[in-house]
Amino acid sequence: MTDVAVLGGGIGGLTTAHELAERGFDVTVYEANDRFGGKARSVPISDEPTALHGEHGFRFFPAFYQHVIDTMGRIPDGTGTVADNLVETEATLIASTDSPGQIAETRTPDSLRGWLEALRPAFAEDLPDADVRFLLERLLYLLTACDERREGELDDISWWEFIDADNRSQEFRDRLAFATQSLVALRPQVGSTRTIGTIYLQLLFGQLDPTQPTERVLNGPTSEAWIEPWIRHLEALGVDLRPATPATQLAFDGRRLTGVTLADGETVTADEYVLAVPVEVATEFLTREMGRLAPELERIDRLETAWMNGIQYYLTDDVELTRGHQVYADAPWALTSISQRQFWTGYDLETHGPDEVEGVLSVIASDWDTPGIYHQKPARACTREEIATEIWAQLKAHLNVTGTTLTDDMLVDWFLDPAIVETDDGVENRSPLLINTVGALRNRPPADVTIDNLTLASDYVRTNSDLASMESANEAGRRAANAILKRHGRAATAEIWDLEEPAVFEPFKRQDQLRYRLGLPHPGDVTQSLRGVTRRLGGRV
Repeated sequence: MTDVAVLGGGIGGLTTAHELAERGFDVTVYEANDRFGGKARSVPISDEPTALHGEHGFRFFPAFYQHVIDTMGRIPDGTGTVADNLVETEATLIASTDSPGQIAETRTPDSLRGWLEALRPAFAEDLPDADVRFLLERLLYLLTACDERREGELDDISWWEFIDADNRSQEFRDRLAFATQSLVALRPQVGSTRTIGTIYLQLLFGQLDPTQPTERVLNGPTSEAWIEPWIRHLEALGVDLRPATPATQLAFDGRRLTGVTLADGETVTADEYVLAVPVEVATEFLTREMGRLAPELERIDRLETAWMNGIQYYLTDDVELTRGHQVYADAPWALTSISQRQFWTGYDLETHGPDEVEGVLSVIASDWDTPGIYHQKPARACTREEIATEIWAQLKAHLNVTGTTLTDDMLVDWFLDPAIVETDDGVENRSPLLINTVGALRNRPPADVTIDNLTLASDYVRTNSDLASMESANEAGRRAANAILKRHGRAATAEIWDLEEPAVFEPFKRQDQLRYRLGLPHPGDVTQSLRGVTRRLGGRV
């Protein structure tokens, strides 16, 4: 049997272990934390056996997620599989501080009228007609651009610039923020057109596909509904899982890895090594000597991270809100939330935590640099207590004008991501999130690097979705497993799915591929250029 040492027990590392163990490899997973699952894991809020669970942030699964759903379908849980723990959402609330808010349907429509209603939130009546036409032009540009142009040109243009946001209406800018804010690591001002545009289209396709749910969430805390059954299954496959076992160093002889030093001083050896730690941790393991042999490793430290962390509020009332997500349009900390209990059919809240807890509101803050409305400070300059009170104030400012009432009397307790640690100047984030930025694609390494017995399995690896997500981490884990399988002559590899786009646009992509290779612009560039020239001339008159 081939020995494989996997460093990191998040989604990428567990996926690699899963794929290899199914094919007879001897796998050991070393995880620094005392719980597996990485950023996806749930965390008990106390040492009590019946403690409530908190999370880094709520999990959701849009329609284009294929790799992670396939893995869930292969994890036994009771009489079914973990995939059976997914529940379809129905609507997203776009809440504002000065209006009742808008509802965007997320369930798959079953009539022509339903389809029209489902599409309308993307191009609602409050958007000027010129903005709607322009956005459709931009989406058509993307749909007809070849892959080479997307990588060679559109990865170097921000989504904000591509959609000409500075020169469009405020409603347009807000709406495009809504479209990306509820996904991790998609910031329109800094993210590349290639990535944000592609994911925006995937979300739209998911809404138009009647064969699958537009969006799903888990029916309980992530660890109970997914990670713990997964751990049991991996153990049944023979995987040796070692929590609270951090690694500190990789030994390298100039051609291949020869061992891993653990924090307790022990050195372990294996035939294959999988580095499945977050990007900010990976750079601590990679040396200049490794970079000389595998230049793709030298650019990893150019990838950027940002803060996007969650907090849970435990309430005396089950505040259902919409049966889906809430996006807070005017929140300076870029908040999104989900009221959990309505989905937690597989989790008995009555047996967890204080008796008075009837509801759980899980919130993610994505902007930690803008001053808030209550403490007048950015999140990173606040204490943990101030973060909790500030987010609560922003929630009340939005929801209390939508017909829902949040009061301080309803708040039983809260749990902020433990990765947010207090310092003398505020807080630091010990679990930042990889973000997509302009030009970042060239800095993302493949799973199979030049070093003979090293592979990478984390969300910074180059994948089809190019997004810091469970889906990308799972795909990276599969690619790492496939690299190892190929090196050892195995024909049965883990399946990798491409992102799907309508076949009707393929002829246009082939035409654009020829234009790109001839050094010609995309036809859509003409419209964009003329519009820009007109604005500049108009500004001078």
